[in-house]
Amino acid sequence: MPDMSALLEQAQKMQEQLLAAKEELSRARVTGQAASGLVQATVTGTGELVSVEIKPEAVDPDDAEMLGDMVVAAVRDATDQAEQLAAEKLGPFAGGFGGDALGGGGAAGALGL
Repeated sequence: MPDMSALLEQAQKMQEQLLAAKEELSRARVTGQAASGLVQATVTGTGELVSVEIKPEAVDPDDAEMLGDMVVAAVRDATDQAEQLAAEKLGPFAGGFGGDALGGGGAAGALGL
């Protein structure tokens, strides 16, 4: 029979490590880009969009749809990078949970990540 106090202590340590990793991800910033850097989007390590930068030469008044597409591409690039960062930081915790590290349906998502 396993020692319950040792298991509880181990679970407490894992919870502390998970909270520290989550805090680190919330402070991290990842920037994605589109159109060779004409549009850049920055997200936190948890996937929260914090800024979008659009260089003037990206703006074509006759083609606003293309600008929208570039913004979406830059945000998607940043979010993909944030997911990779989260997977690296949370890998040991999310290994058996399934789902993505940013909360796409696995237990990590249920934990608020």
